[in-house]
Amino acid sequence: QLQLVESGGGLVQAGGSLRLSCAASGFALDDYFIGWFRQVSGKEREGVSCLSRGDGRTYYAESVKGRFTVSRDNTMNTVYLQMNSLEPEDTAVYICRAQRVSENYWGQGTQVTVSS
Repeated sequence: QLQLVESGGGLVQAGGSLRLSCAASGFALDDYFIGWFRQVSGKEREGVSCLSRGDGRTYYAESVKGRFTVSRDNTMNTVYLQMNSLEPEDTAVYICRAQRVSENYWGQGTQVTVSS
């Protein structure tokens, strides 16, 4: 079965850190363009970070630049989102996506809650 599973979310105080994981099964993540998104109920899904296949270029939304870092571990077939200096505004469900041409896989999301 082809799927993505996120983990690592939780409740953290402002200024704290979390590391989210996005693990793939049934396909190799390093062949895909990876995106991290976040969703707050009642708001549009927001792109947070991207990691390209091949050269590993990264992209970050202005709101997280300098605080979040995306990385890939091919041996674990997992992509990570290291989130530091978390702010209450970062509270959301975080969702990863793997995309390649006509293939598009989404995870189910993991909740991140940052208390002030």
